[in-house]
This record gives sequence, structure tokens and C-alpha cells, in this order.
Amino acid sequence: MKLAFELWLGTRYAGLGGKRAAASGRDRFVSFVALMSMVGIALGVAALIVVLSVMNGFQRDVRDRMLSVLPHIELFVPGQTPQATLDLFETLSEEAKAHPDVVSAAPFVSAPAIVMRGQVLRGVQLRGVEPSEEAQVSELADQMIEGSLSDLKPDGFGLVIGSTLASILNVDVGDNVMILAPQGSVTPAGFAPRMRQFTVVGLYRSGHYEYDSSLIFAQAQDAARLFRDTGSAGVRLKVNDMYDVQRIAQELQMMLRGQIFVADWTRNNRNWFAAVQTEKRMMFIILALIVAVAAFNLLSSQVMAVKDKQADIAILRSFGATPARIARIFLIQGALIGLLGTLVGVLGGCLIAFNVDVIVPALEGLLGVQFLPQEIYFISALPSDPRSSDIVTIGVTSMVLSLLATLYPSWRASRVEPAQVLRYD
Repeated sequence: MKLAFELWLGTRYAGLGGKRAAASGRDRFVSFVALMSMVGIALGVAALIVVLSVMNGFQRDVRDRMLSVLPHIELFVPGQTPQATLDLFETLSEEAKAHPDVVSAAPFVSAPAIVMRGQVLRGVQLRGVEPSEEAQVSELADQMIEGSLSDLKPDGFGLVIGSTLASILNVDVGDNVMILAPQGSVTPAGFAPRMRQFTVVGLYRSGHYEYDSSLIFAQAQDAARLFRDTGSAGVRLKVNDMYDVQRIAQELQMMLRGQIFVADWTRNNRNWFAAVQTEKRMMFIILALIVAVAAFNLLSSQVMAVKDKQADIAILRSFGATPARIARIFLIQGALIGLLGTLVGVLGGCLIAFNVDVIVPALEGLLGVQFLPQEIYFISALPSDPRSSDIVTIGVTSMVLSLLATLYPSWRASRVEPAQVLRYD
């Protein structure tokens, strides 16, 4: 019952008390400042939700597109030629599949190379694969837009390249390109670069610009013949939980022989994911300052409200209201402003975050610009992945800052002396 009085009066002071409270002209400026504080909190909360959702979506989409081409786990045999490692594939795959979390395995050969077509040269990563096994560890077969992965035949020296690289080289299925290996051969005439003509038998599109422009595929035996004693080879593994690859990789390292090197996708792309996580934390801190500024505005409006309501406070104290009750009135006032600002910000932020895929294309069409050039950001569409943990964290942070901003004004209100105020009133 006692709290109901503080709640009623705090609601009126917050400008939510109906026509009578709104009609009072004495504190319109204070109410305006409080309203701007509420708007500032809402904008800050909405901005945080939208930005973090977009960053989550960016990380998710890039990760999924990377893993559609890259393996979950790779097994390497250091010190051996690619052909010698391919000969061990059956043994290594059987040993790896003994782990309950390993779903499938496929051989690979990998090395940097240069692809040449006319006067155009491009540095690429050439990966030798076995088409019949590759479909079990990656989505490359489903990403083919021309030709088929099964067109990579032993001794056929066929090549599957990304659609972006095909545009750069101006080639299509059936055209020939020259592949230069990183290590040459010494002949009586001197040093000669090791090269081989390949025929483009298929085009793929993963949606990841970096891979579509620099990752090409050949048959594993053909790649081993080209690279001979250079490059690396091993076994690609697919596991049932790609988020638990670190534990699985550690257990595989213990299961397999000591000369086997095990690497998972988090290790191979550690720098990229660490950079994204760091950027996300910094963006949270930077955008949280918007909410902090709004909280300072709330503090200012509360101090002004206490100054404006000194006569009311003195009268309440004269009728027996304790300092604690006076403090609760202004705590409730500030909490209501913070709560409303947070709720409006959460609703607005979620509305935008869940409809980014509609809003952004509409803005791009209206303004005639592209916000995400694919050659810079890897993806061309702005993704969004709102997470409940982020939304709750943002809402709680906003409420905590709002409550902290009301502590000092509430304490000042509880220290008002009725006799000093009424003497001059």
C-alpha cells in the first residue's frame, strides 16, 4: 500500500499521470528533457541490437560459406610427397572413422599455384580432390553451376573453378588454362617452371568471394603429379558437430600416430574469427556509450525535476513522508523512463533486425547504391542473426545504467529540508 503511493506519484512525475499531469506547464521543459532521455535510451538500445545482430549474421554467413568448401578437420602427414600420402588414405580414413564423432573422410592435395590465360595471371590455391569422396565432406558438388564434379577424371587434367575467377580469366567450360606449380625443374637448359595445361570442366559458386576467385579444384592424382614433391596432402574429415571440432581434433591427435598433424577449421581461420569477435566487443562498447550518454541526460533531467519539485517534496515531508519514501518516488520516476526507453528500443531494434533482409534491399533500390560490395565484404547481402542472449544483455545494461543515473537525484531529493524550502515559498 505504501509502495502504491510512491508508484502513483513517480508515474505522475514521469509524465505518465494523465491529463492533469500533462497540463501542468511549470515543468514542461523538465518533461521534455526526460522525454529526450527516453528517446536517447531507445535509440541506443535499438542501434546496439541491430549492429550486433548484423555482425552475428555476417559471422554466421561467412563461416557457413567457408565450411561449405573447407573441411571441419584435416589430417596431414608431414615430410611425405602428396602421392605417398594419397596411398595412405584408406589406412588414415579407417583410423579416423574409428572416432564416434567422425562422419566421413576424403583425400586431398593442396598447394599454391598460378593460373594463366592469355595475358592474365592469377594466384590461386589448387586443391586436388577425389570426386566420389568429396561430396561426403563438402557441399562443392551442390554448388556446381556448370558441369559436374564427377567430370574430374584421373589423367584427364580437368579443372573446376569459381564463377568469379572464370569471369576474371574470361573462360568457360571447355576452355584451356595453364597452371604453374610453385617449384620448377632443373634441366640441361637451366631452370624451367613446372606447368601443365588443364581444361575447365566445371564452374562452382559458393557465395564467398575469396574462394570463388582463388580456390580451384582438380583430380587428386593429377594434382599430385603436378606438384610432385611440393604441396601438402592428407585426409579431410567431416564431423557431426562442427562447433565441437577442437575437442574432436585433440582426441584424434591422441588416437592417431605421433607423426600425424591434426588441424581443425577454428585453428585454420583463427585470426579471422578472433578479429570478428574483437570487433564485435568494441562495437558493443562504442554503441553502449550512446546509452550511457542518454543515462547522463536522464540524470540531468532528474536533478532538474528534484529542483522543480522542491516545494512538493517539502509539503510531503510536512505530512510525514520519510526521506526513504521521497527517494523511492524519484527512483520510480527514473526507472519508468529507463524502462520505457529500453522497451521501445528493444521492440524497434528487434523489428529492424528481423527484417534487415527486406529493409536493406529496399534502401539500396531507392538510393541506387550497394552497401556491401562483394569483393570487399565476401558477401553481397546484409545478413542478420538476432540472438536472445545479446538482446537480454543490452536490455539489462540499459536498465542498470538508467537506475544508476537515478541514484544521485533520488538521494538529493531525500536530503531536501522542508523548513528551508517553505521559508522562501
